[in-house]
Amino acid sequence: MSPSLSPSVSPRWPQSGGSPSASGEGQWERAEWEPCAAPAGRTVSGPGLRQQSARGCEGPVPLPCREHLEEERLSDGRYQLQRLPGGRVALPVLEEKLSQLCLPPEMPCELVRIQGPVPSRAARRRTPAQRLRDELRRLLGASWSEELERDVPHAWQRHGDLVLLSEDSFKAAPWERPGSALWETVAAALGARRVARRGRVMPDGMRTPSVTLLLGQHGWVEHVDNGIRWAGAAGCRWCGEGTALTTWAVFSRYTFDVTKCMFSPGNITEKLRVASLPCSGEVVVDLYAGIGYFTLPFLVHAGAAFVHACEWNSHAVEALHRTLVLNGVRDRCHIHAGDSRQLQLRDVADRVNLGLIPSSEEGWPVACRVLKKDRGGVLHIHHNVETPPALRAERGSPEPQHPTEDGGEETLGARLRPEWQRWAEATATRIQGLLAELHGRPWSTRVLHVEAVKSYAPHVHHLVLDLKCRPVLPLQQAVGTAGAPAPLEG
Repeated sequence: MSPSLSPSVSPRWPQSGGSPSASGEGQWERAEWEPCAAPAGRTVSGPGLRQQSARGCEGPVPLPCREHLEEERLSDGRYQLQRLPGGRVALPVLEEKLSQLCLPPEMPCELVRIQGPVPSRAARRRTPAQRLRDELRRLLGASWSEELERDVPHAWQRHGDLVLLSEDSFKAAPWERPGSALWETVAAALGARRVARRGRVMPDGMRTPSVTLLLGQHGWVEHVDNGIRWAGAAGCRWCGEGTALTTWAVFSRYTFDVTKCMFSPGNITEKLRVASLPCSGEVVVDLYAGIGYFTLPFLVHAGAAFVHACEWNSHAVEALHRTLVLNGVRDRCHIHAGDSRQLQLRDVADRVNLGLIPSSEEGWPVACRVLKKDRGGVLHIHHNVETPPALRAERGSPEPQHPTEDGGEETLGARLRPEWQRWAEATATRIQGLLAELHGRPWSTRVLHVEAVKSYAPHVHHLVLDLKCRPVLPLQQAVGTAGAPAPLEG
């Protein structure tokens, strides 16, 4: 961070007395402005604690002076009052208001500089957004304005030591004046070392981000997803019985270049749900792997034996490779770089993840081809579904559904929004037709679950359909088993 200038004022008193002299010893005197390496406080100092300081007591501050500063809104609440040698007290004042500082003659003061001032209790309790605003106000000094205060961001993404600001952050013209000192101040205030700002996602089919690195040498970061993996809850409305709540921590470590790859924190609930799926011993195909959003939970937490991860963005492929190595699961994943629609795999998957929005429909034929033809499996189909206002359910109904404690299957909930239910049923019918056409024999599909991941836009929700698909067994194979098709395990 560049050195800061710290003008301050301090009282000048005759050595023999405790009051200003008539010869002008109590006049204001502006000190030299000097650079200092550490943040410096601006203070007014006076002799109000002379007697208490001599006794070494924590006595009151010079009330008239302090009250005057507070009434005039000149006091800087970010720092504590500090006692100085000679029995004086330093009161912090706002640098940008020094020109307004005019104390009565009976309160003689001088400018002093405090290097490394002690933060006040209130300052130590500041939120990151408040700390950022205060440090920026200190940086800009007298040029601070209400317009700039409104332009200070209140939210951002954090990836390790990098802070990713929103697209509309720091767009006002005055922010250009501090140059690199602005980004150094932002980083220091937020406890980061690097700063970047998002732009619009490029319309290149790969959702490539437009991110500008403002401070730092590279955009590679490590992001740790922390969450709670759960299994059933007391009085669960979906499994219909009281169960004990079991929780344990879920950690997934991703590494990627923020200037080249997208990262969606809004999908955390779905990643946690994937982590809780019963995938032990299964082969999974992830058709839109990205940097490993869902590939990693399948491998690290859900217990999948092997994952085929498909991705056509070369930057995401590199990030996925590094992420798999970072988590020690590279040997259980094969990365298929290129267009997943051209995937040559067939008859290998117990489970297929189609994590692409607004629609994964172009991947449905591929998903049908890679499912095991003799047993079938489960498709996790992502889609954005529009819910017109007139058809929306009452507020608070339905809640997103969750897996049951024993990992058992669920049927479509009766409280599901009508539009969601119609989409799920229509999708199940389409997939059933694709499978029958592909294999030349009947298949059955059954909706296991519909998960509401997030609100994507007004009246549009990102949903995931869990669809069970299996071939219909010939009648002669079912003879001797109660005259009905044999159930498919798993």
